[in-house]
Amino acid sequence: MFKFIISKLAMIVPTFFGITIVAFGFVRVLPGDPILALAGERGVKPERYQELLVQFGFDKPIWEQYFTYLVNLFQGDFGTSIATKRPVLDEFLTLFPATVELALCAIVFAVLLGIPAGIISAVKRGSWFDQTTMGIALAGYSMPIFWWGLLLIIFFSGTLGWTPVSGRISLLYYFPQVTGFMLIDSFLSGQSGAFKSAFMHLILPTIVLGTIPLAVIARQTRSAMLEVLGEDYVRTARAKGLGQVQVIGVHALRNALIPVITTIGLQVGVLLAGAILTETIFSWPGIGKWMVDSIFRRDYPSVQGGLVLIALIVMVVNLTVDVLYGLINPRIRHQ
Repeated sequence: MFKFIISKLAMIVPTFFGITIVAFGFVRVLPGDPILALAGERGVKPERYQELLVQFGFDKPIWEQYFTYLVNLFQGDFGTSIATKRPVLDEFLTLFPATVELALCAIVFAVLLGIPAGIISAVKRGSWFDQTTMGIALAGYSMPIFWWGLLLIIFFSGTLGWTPVSGRISLLYYFPQVTGFMLIDSFLSGQSGAFKSAFMHLILPTIVLGTIPLAVIARQTRSAMLEVLGEDYVRTARAKGLGQVQVIGVHALRNALIPVITTIGLQVGVLLAGAILTETIFSWPGIGKWMVDSIFRRDYPSVQGGLVLIALIVMVVNLTVDVLYGLINPRIRHQ
């Protein structure tokens, strides 16, 4: 098991260096000048412009800028925002709980609906339920996030008036942020209606962000269950007279969940990527909206620092999933 973990860690190192190159290069191919964007309509005098070039290190050759950036990364310094003058890591950690809360709600929504839908579709293969569920899953996977989000806002917020349009909680409520998770903090505040407001603000973003993972998990669960249901040990269990619930729940599902767990882990990257659009649509104050705002401001340190931090999170989650997969299925470790 130790060699298995080391081999996975060894794969992360070149991936990390590749991500730093992509992040560093990406922001520099964006059109516009970060210093002119910072100055805004007022403009900046030529001598002041040169001073700012030196201050932010933009006067140095590209290779030297990248080397300095890499050295700072290994020291835990992800840079300082050009726009806010705050450390990028501090801004990221401040906004990250909002994205985590949204992503957790989205993945719980996807798992609670996707796995049962996939199981029932596999057991009732070819039925109207199977065809309808898989058709909806295909549509959900193909649906653009921004279009789906706008449709839900128009119908549930605009037409029916059931849910709020944007933000994490109504402006009527104010309380200190203890955990950064609005559901928990609103509950701890004890203010009447605060928790309900936070919950209502979460509904539409959760559905929008969780739709694609829901479709993927449902289809993967169905596929895995169909494969397992044809195995000899399942037929043997049925021949012994075990009930349908025992055969499906104990024998089949336990083995079918192995690839499903991997799929769920891989959805972390999808959730973080989808959060950029979802948070922008619903004005959700998380890292997704922060990244979009930083791109518009040409805030190089924030964009490249945010990309690297998000990539590190995805790599850690994928590593954890690989290790858990190896623990559940020993054959993976020995291959």
